[in-house]
Order: sequence, then C-alpha cells, then structure tokens
Amino acid sequence: MQHRLRITIVESDPARAALIQESLLRAGDYDLNVVTDMTRLTLAIKTVNPDIVLIDLDNPSRDTLEEMALATAPLERPVALFVDQSDANLTKIAIEAGVSAYVVDGLRADRLKPIIDAAVARFNMFRQMRTELAATKRALEERKVIDRAKGILMKAKGIDEEAAYALLRRAAMDQGRRVVDVAEALVSTAGLLS
Repeated sequence: MQHRLRITIVESDPARAALIQESLLRAGDYDLNVVTDMTRLTLAIKTVNPDIVLIDLDNPSRDTLEEMALATAPLERPVALFVDQSDANLTKIAIEAGVSAYVVDGLRADRLKPIIDAAVARFNMFRQMRTELAATKRALEERKVIDRAKGILMKAKGIDEEAAYALLRRAAMDQGRRVVDVAEALVSTAGLLS
C-alpha cells in the first residue's frame, strides 16, 4: 500500500495557504502541513520531513530563492516553486538550487496535481542521474588506483599488466578483500617507501 504524499505548503498569507490546502485536498488524498512563518521554515521541514514542498512567492528576490533552497533541501525532496513574476536570472538561480518545478504565473488549483506529479518525476529522474554519476565517479577513481598499483607491480617485478592485475586479484582473494582495497594499500605503501 502506498503512503499518503506528505506535502508542506510554504505561504506567508494564511488565507492563501488555506485556499491552496483546500485545492490540494480536492485534488487528492494528501497529508498537508502549512508553514506561514518563514523564519521557522527550516525547522518545519526537518520536523515534518515532507515528500514534496510547494512554495508560493509573489515576487521572489535572489536572496529569497537562495534562502528557500537552503531551508527546503531540494536535493533531498522535490520542491515546486510558484511565482507571479520572474526573469531569466531568477529562473536560472531556482533551477541551479535544485528546484524541481518553477511555475510562473502563480499557483492555480487546476494545475496543482499535474505540477506535483511532474516535480516528483523530475526529482526522481535527477536523483537517479546523481546516483549514477556518483557511482561512475567512484568506479573511475577505483580504476585509477588499480592502474597505479599495476604500474607499481609492473615496475617492481618486471611483469606485464595482465600479470600485475592477476597478482592484485590473487592477493585480494587471499585476504578476502576487494581488488581496489588491495591496490589502495599497495599505492599507500609505495608512497611511504619512495
């Protein structure tokens, strides 16, 4: 069974926040939390740990956008930002901060559900890309260490690359460790000896 989506609504005007809340409840079965006091936004986000944050701003400034980004942790959850007016620079700042949806022309009830769905989908896509990028970087770093270790063995023992790798692999199996761990130990030891 799927859990109810926890949504935090960030809106300084309590009347407008109530309208957004009402619109969301008509659009679906959500667990809603409203933050009207911007000074308590970070604490509210940490306490509630929402699945998505909806922010409604009339005319955001660069400082406001950066503050919102820090408070809502857009790399941990989708953030949909609704603004009445914008320019290219503010849009760029919001996207670079990790906002999943940047919607100009305000928040309208009939657009809420598709925007939430799109923000969640976009966030999940970017999270998967960040995970894959991190894994690729890690694999590349491991490959570099293994190559350095093979180079050390080739020079020290006068063997070819294939034999050097076989030696690393055999040492890893004998020690019950990963090849990269054995390679790191060899590179570190060689660094101490040189």
